[in-house]
Amino acid sequence: MKMTDGFRMFFRRAMFFLMGAVLLSACATADTPSPMADVSEIKPGVLKGYLPSEALPNSLALIPLPPEEGSAAFALDTDVQKLSSKFVDTPRWELAAVDAEWMFPAAAETFSCALGIAITKEETPYLYRLLRRSLADAGLSTYAAKDHYKRVRPFAAKAEPTCFPKDEDHFKNDGSYPSGHTAIGWAWALILTEIAPERADRIIARGRAFGESRVICNYHWYSDVMEGRFMGAATVAKLHADPTFCADLAAAKAEYAVAVAKGLAPSGDCEAEAETLARYPLP
Repeated sequence: MKMTDGFRMFFRRAMFFLMGAVLLSACATADTPSPMADVSEIKPGVLKGYLPSEALPNSLALIPLPPEEGSAAFALDTDVQKLSSKFVDTPRWELAAVDAEWMFPAAAETFSCALGIAITKEETPYLYRLLRRSLADAGLSTYAAKDHYKRVRPFAAKAEPTCFPKDEDHFKNDGSYPSGHTAIGWAWALILTEIAPERADRIIARGRAFGESRVICNYHWYSDVMEGRFMGAATVAKLHADPTFCADLAAAKAEYAVAVAKGLAPSGDCEAEAETLARYPLP
């Protein structure tokens, strides 16, 4: 790997840690949680985010150019994509298909095992809304770069199958760089570690796997995922300056404590999920 590529990777990882440190001191105070019925949808099933468009982190300004063909970074993208092809028709392929579903209520189950409770509109309404609204913020943060670079996705570039065929028509003309799904999953992971810091390792590991699912599913290149994580972290850093987000975060923490006290069990087969992630790590 060229020094420039190595330095870029080191810088990105350092920024992840820096943003995490900043978040620890944010949202120290919070106002009263906003009413449950006052959030509109920006499209069917998708709630409006906390941040106005002008407050979203600018992915075009924040991330580097996508890897050029012939570069070390592009070779890494290609190598990881080839190695990940071994997961087709395995339990990891099936989990990647589950991770591809970003609409609620199904998406609420993604971090249920890592968090240790079920996340539902009925039992944890503020946590449920927190994930739905931050989904819009993190996902939209990637579109300045997506729309500018219009990078072709792996399945479209190589005419290979995906683990989630119903999305292929929609995403074949949607820019690949950076990964919006990964930005969402990483933002969720960072937010959930604040709600349940004692489960941080499990939550962060699940957030990492969520992004890796996009490579396994053949929807994204490895560099798309790396920069998607960066945009997810940048979004959460911005969210911590928003009083409504902070208020909802505080309410979600209180809900989590009640859910744990009630013994609210996680949804899904947590043992199978853990076994799959341990058995099929991304190369």
